Amino acid sequence: MKIGAFIPARYAATRFPAKLMQTLGDKTVIRHTYDNTVATGLFDAVYVVTDSEIIFNEITQHGGKAIMSKRSHESGSDRIAEAVQDLDIDIVVNVQGDEPFVKREPLEKVIAVFSDTTVQVASLMQVLTDNTLIQDPNYVKVAVDKNNNALFFSRSVIPYPRCTESAITYYEHIGVYAFQKQALLNFTNWPMSPLEAVEKIECLRYLENGISIKMVVTEYMGVEIDTPADLIKAAKLLLNQ
Repeated sequence: MKIGAFIPARYAATRFPAKLMQTLGDKTVIRHTYDNTVATGLFDAVYVVTDSEIIFNEITQHGGKAIMSKRSHESGSDRIAEAVQDLDIDIVVNVQGDEPFVKREPLEKVIAVFSDTTVQVASLMQVLTDNTLIQDPNYVKVAVDKNNNALFFSRSVIPYPRCTESAITYYEHIGVYAFQKQALLNFTNWPMSPLEAVEKIECLRYLENGISIKMVVTEYMGVEIDTPADLIKAAKLLLNQ
C-alpha cells in the first residue's frame, strides 16, 4: 500500500494573507509543515501542492518537493486531487499547510484505520475544553456517533448545550484528512454542497453525499495558523519545545 502526504498551500488566505510564508523561528510556516511531515517517516512521498510560485520556490529551493496546480480550486482536497490523478498512490493524506507542529503519532493513527478496507475517508479530532475556543468560529467542531463516525462539522457550537446538566465532550476538528485515492477523486466530481458552501468546511461535501468520515482522537497537535494571533502563540510554543 503506497501512502503519500500532500500539503495544499494557497498563498492568498482570506483571514491571514501570506500566512504560510510568515517566519516562525528560523523557517517559514510552510517549511515547518513540510519538514515535520517528512520527518515522520510514514510516507512514500511528500509534496506541497500550491498555486503560488513563491511557495513553490520556498519548498524546492530548500530541497523539498512541490507541485504547481494547473487550475484554480475551491478547496485543498480539489487541489490535491488534481495532483494525485496520475500518481501511483493508494492512500492520500492531506496535511494542512498551516499545521507547522505535525507529529508522527497522529498521522500514524489516521493511516491505521485504513486496515479496515470499508473506510474511505478519515480525519483527526482533539478534545476541546476551553469555552472561549468552543465558541470561536475559527475552531471547527465535530460531533460523532458511538463509533467515532462524523455526524456533522460546524463553526457553531455543536452540540448546543440546551441542557447544561448533561455532560458532553466537545471535539475540535484537526485539518488532517486521509482518503482512499478513488474517494478523493469522487469528491472532485461532486459540486460544492449547500452545507459546505455555508460553513466553508469542505469535508461536509462527503457527508452530504453519504460518505462516512472516520474520526480519530489525537492529543494536542500544536497551533493551527489561522490568524496573526495564532502565529504569536506558535512562536511561544516553538520556544518552549
